[in-house]
Amino acid sequence: MNITIYDVAREANVSMATVSRVVNGNPNVKPTTRKKVLEVIERLGYRPNAVARGLASKKTTTVGVIIPDISNTVFAELARGIEDIATMYKYNIILSNSDQNKDKELHLLNTMLGKQVDGLVFMGGNITKEHVEEFQKSPVPIVLAGSIEKTGKIPAVNIDYEQAAYDAVNTFIVHGHKQIAIVIGPLAEPINSEKWIAGYKRALSEAGIEYNEDLVAEGDYTYDSGIEAFEKLLEAENKPTAIFVGSDEMALGVVHGAEDKGYSIPTDFEVITSDNTKLALMVRPQLTTVVQPLYDIGAVAMRLLTKLMNKEEVEEQTVILPHRIETRNSTKAAQ
Repeated sequence: MNITIYDVAREANVSMATVSRVVNGNPNVKPTTRKKVLEVIERLGYRPNAVARGLASKKTTTVGVIIPDISNTVFAELARGIEDIATMYKYNIILSNSDQNKDKELHLLNTMLGKQVDGLVFMGGNITKEHVEEFQKSPVPIVLAGSIEKTGKIPAVNIDYEQAAYDAVNTFIVHGHKQIAIVIGPLAEPINSEKWIAGYKRALSEAGIEYNEDLVAEGDYTYDSGIEAFEKLLEAENKPTAIFVGSDEMALGVVHGAEDKGYSIPTDFEVITSDNTKLALMVRPQLTTVVQPLYDIGAVAMRLLTKLMNKEEVEEQTVILPHRIETRNSTKAAQ
């Protein structure tokens, strides 16, 4: 049998309003009364009904988080940052995997809103016009984390992905490389087609190196696609001597694909990856990487959402966090 606030009030011989004040931490309750109510709550095993409380306060203290794949180390780290800040501000999380499917993303969005969440953090690779229209119709705030939305209409937290790619490729150039390849995720996603590629091209152009489509390989962020991308790059007329990779999992595929064919990293190919997850440290050689502050992206996105939910003043709704290059053993010293 479900224990209700009425049962607690009757057993403690107080009003339901008094029980509500005790549950919500209202200081305007006598210590003796508070003690008696808390003892009854403990004895009966009463748990406040979040839905009922939400109807009364118009808040459920619940936040929806839509994520492509929680098993992916990148999104897991982002989600951890979101959850830690949500807990700090006493919000509960409803987490759903979208599988990077637009129809499922939009369905989950409406499902979350139907559950009366107070706000949403959304992560997705391809934010379409339809997504933006749905976000703008939302009755509660939505913040993007690690996701590119071209118009800038939706609050978002990211790094400067174009500059990060530029910095990685320029590292190769400083090392004396001229045949530099890039392995990235689906080109349908703006982060790949408009950010990573743009930074890659800009670094080449400034160094007077001609852009060569044969040195661009598209994957799907998986280990196997990294292996396949490396094999494609070997078919180029002038095979690369350095490879920038747009995800750690694909980078492991590139490294192992090279080693399976008898090549040595970094002697034959220098490699820089882009996420700095645990995978970059678990492979040998350990991978030089763009350090994306994944945890911080999630944490800052959640903090931005709390401000929007509570109608606090927000100076900047588009937040760009700093990145850096962490040098490890998959690259050599500058020549």
